[in-house]
Amino acid sequence: MKSPSIALVHDYLSQDGGAEKVLEVLQDIWPLAPTFVLFADFKRIPRFKGKDIRTSFLQKAPLIKSKFQWYLPLMATATESYDLSPFDIVISDTSAFAKGVLTRHDALHLCYCHTPTRYLWSDTHSYIEELRVPRFIKSALPLFLSLLRIWDRQAANRVDVFIANSQTVQARIKKYYGRDSIVIPPPVDTDRFFISDKPKTFFLTGGRLVAYKRYDLVIEACNRTGLPLKIFGTGPVEASLRRQAKKNIEFVGRVSMEEQANLYANAKAFIHPQEEDFGITPIESMASGRPVIAYNKGGATETVIEGLSGELFDEQSWEELADHLIRFDEQRYDSQKIRAHALTYSKEMFEKRLQEYVKQSWKEFCKNYDT
Repeated sequence: MKSPSIALVHDYLSQDGGAEKVLEVLQDIWPLAPTFVLFADFKRIPRFKGKDIRTSFLQKAPLIKSKFQWYLPLMATATESYDLSPFDIVISDTSAFAKGVLTRHDALHLCYCHTPTRYLWSDTHSYIEELRVPRFIKSALPLFLSLLRIWDRQAANRVDVFIANSQTVQARIKKYYGRDSIVIPPPVDTDRFFISDKPKTFFLTGGRLVAYKRYDLVIEACNRTGLPLKIFGTGPVEASLRRQAKKNIEFVGRVSMEEQANLYANAKAFIHPQEEDFGITPIESMASGRPVIAYNKGGATETVIEGLSGELFDEQSWEELADHLIRFDEQRYDSQKIRAHALTYSKEMFEKRLQEYVKQSWKEFCKNYDT
């Protein structure tokens, strides 16, 4: 049997997040596979420049890179415009449109799903409320999203095999799409992190500074307790967070990979106050041998093991978080055991699991198709 031809499909390349890290590993696994995207902004993500990236007609749309939300009504059509007829296996990496591609009837479509589209299912009301658009557009948006929700459900039916990035997402896929899936956690570059023997003097949090990540709770907890805190990253709520913070809190801004590794390695613990589909930063902290104090929802419930790699707090409030910070005892934790736990989420483990599953799925697909 000849080797199957493979194509990768990603939503779009306009920000550097967890989905883009997964795409990069997929490209490493299958270097000859082209990647189809709605549009690409190589100034924001230069590392994808030079790869075989094939964009839709939206690439030439005015202001697509800065105002891509304007083109939401065209994204389903643009996704369906890709010509994937030459490919035997299509792997979509998506939280939105890429799962809706059209493939040959005898081609296998595997979808690595980061989450069912949030603004269509779990977060519709908050999405509309927070959107900064004219009132007449906001009033018409619910009808449009209802129509798009129908397309999204139909798009999910085009997928042969779903792969979820966490048990949390697996449950959402079942609820919203009525489909079973297996879980393969996303890759974490654990090799760039290390254990430090230096004394730990501060707590750490950080990432993209956006409202839903609830860094305001961490700041308030440290404001009230006076405990030292460092925050890395930038984002739209940075200015308001800086105004909220007292002198015991330091914003270090955008940091290099080396600087980030040093921050993780020398922190008492990493604080993860939000609900995420999976959550990469807690694993990065664990790869540095440092425990995580996390909100007891989402992907953290699967990766933070009480007493081994950290602890969980049940109420998303500064009061409960402050109580955990005051009572936190780093002597309870073994850095080597924490790092060993993190290595189960390494890039190498992801590559092995995914390659084996794609190979197995293709074999079963061919067998079933032949019969």
